[in-house]
Amino acid sequence: MPPSFDVIVVGGGHAGVEAALAAARRGAKTALFILKLESLARLSCNPSLGGPAKGHLAREIDALGGELGYVADLSGIHFRMLNRGKGPAVWAPRSQNDRQLYSRLMLRHTEAQDRLLLIEADVAEILVERGRALGVRTVVGTEYRAPQVILATGTFLRGLIHVGKVSIPGGRSGEPSSEALSGSLDRLGFRLARFKTGTPPRVDMRSLDYSCLEEQPGDPEPEGFSWYRDVNLSNQVSCYLTRTTPETHRIIRENLQLSSLYSGIIKGIGPRYCPSIEDKIVKFPQRESHQIFIEPEGLNTFEGYVNGVSTSLPPEVQEAVVHSIPGLEQARIMRHAYAIEYDFIEPSELSPSLESRRVKGLWLAGQINGTSGYEEAAAQGIMAGINATLALEGQPLLTLSRGEAYIGVLIDDLVTCGTNEPYRMFTSRAEYRLLLRQDNCDERLMPLGYKLGLVSDQRWRRFQRMLELKERELERLRSEKSSSHPELREPQKFAALLKRPDTNWARLAEFGYTPSPEVTPDILRRCELEIKYEGYLKRAEEEMRRFQASEELALDEDIDYRAIETIAWEAREKLQRVKPRSLGQANRIPGVNYTDTAALLVWLRKRQKTAPDG
Repeated sequence: MPPSFDVIVVGGGHAGVEAALAAARRGAKTALFILKLESLARLSCNPSLGGPAKGHLAREIDALGGELGYVADLSGIHFRMLNRGKGPAVWAPRSQNDRQLYSRLMLRHTEAQDRLLLIEADVAEILVERGRALGVRTVVGTEYRAPQVILATGTFLRGLIHVGKVSIPGGRSGEPSSEALSGSLDRLGFRLARFKTGTPPRVDMRSLDYSCLEEQPGDPEPEGFSWYRDVNLSNQVSCYLTRTTPETHRIIRENLQLSSLYSGIIKGIGPRYCPSIEDKIVKFPQRESHQIFIEPEGLNTFEGYVNGVSTSLPPEVQEAVVHSIPGLEQARIMRHAYAIEYDFIEPSELSPSLESRRVKGLWLAGQINGTSGYEEAAAQGIMAGINATLALEGQPLLTLSRGEAYIGVLIDDLVTCGTNEPYRMFTSRAEYRLLLRQDNCDERLMPLGYKLGLVSDQRWRRFQRMLELKERELERLRSEKSSSHPELREPQKFAALLKRPDTNWARLAEFGYTPSPEVTPDILRRCELEIKYEGYLKRAEEEMRRFQASEELALDEDIDYRAIETIAWEAREKLQRVKPRSLGQANRIPGVNYTDTAALLVWLRKRQKTAPDG
């Protein structure tokens, strides 16, 4: 008999690892298939995690019991909280990581996980019978059985690496692509398309002229991603800033015909918000320069990541481009840049649980769904792993709403709107971002992670203690008054003082405030945000309640929208394709407008009145 498991995960990137760990931790006998064991959870492109919206995702994954944030903290060598000069909704933790250490630690944690087996093999086919997944078959013909299969293949499906006019099959530099699996998916009827992404050159940090670079140190008090873990964070390196020059732009313009992208070799669509340097020069000709960040790849290497110079130009042109940038005139390139083109499945094929609509028990997570980024992939991975095990247990599947988490926004955008370019998460995509801050991910999602069995008892107890201390301190701030102060005519409550634009919790000491014992700076910041933005938070909560009302008006899966003649034909086609689960989701489908959903609501009421039990 073929070896059997409860859950099979195909792909060992960030989506696959989170899916496999979540499934195993929830008690499922799990197999994780990867083309090369030592390549598990590689930081394939940028050696960093977090940033705007991505930092929110990383902390949400951690609050649900995922691994990405914890390993990022353990391997972090430079930490910054971005956007501190803006409102708290867009503050974003970011880390530079030791690339090799991150992958090594993730492999160690994955290998040590009970009920999880890592298998090095190239999966060629999804086994399906009567519309249900049964398992997988490898290229050498070995079969493995499982009622739940999760595909997290990253950029490996018919991956094609491009450098200049040379194209080489590969899922990543030095690693093979997965050629057969796309054919299996095509035979099952999935709609496949092509996207592309790219990576910049790496340079020897010893060959840079630091007198021409602007140093970017980490924060004096570094903050990471994982709560209640006691990881000792420290800044061990600096990043560096420079800019392109008119000479850089001239070299690129004169060699565009040699670029894989501009010579027509690449057919796939690239990421709008992380464009190649060629795209920047062509699409923004008015810009005299573009920022370039030099980011160390780790503590045991001299490699530096030249962030901002992703390209598919030939090696000799890459050399000229790099040497035209201040501080990089004598830089030695250790790895040349390349672009990669790969297959993905249109995310309209998915239900909100990330299960395929076409094959029961088949789940998709990560770049196979048209997304880009480690955090976006890992977020989908943990949700797919959770839902695959809930399906095994016969339990209702988990869907996070747009008002609960950035993860909910990400998945809802994919399954409702689809994507015509690699999808990247932004704070602007979240309507309720003031409620979905990076500092309260634990309060929003850790109770759910604990209920699912993914958050340890020790972390849970520490979280409960934090909530207790926070509530006590909020009560103090709202009830106790300041001592005399030259700025005050009479004593005022500390909460009223905190609402002043020029006052924060640190300045309250001037008014006689002393924090209670055990209350940490993190708790004080949470208290300050809740008090200072109390009015805005109440307004956002009211908006979210109205949103939830439309989300609660459920739509049956079996509605034939094509037969509802009062709805415009384009809207009928879109509704039939997406099969929205609620009126709120129907409202968000591109091509469906207010008059269409109003007509749908009238139709629903008429059907309800004519129902046999009505």
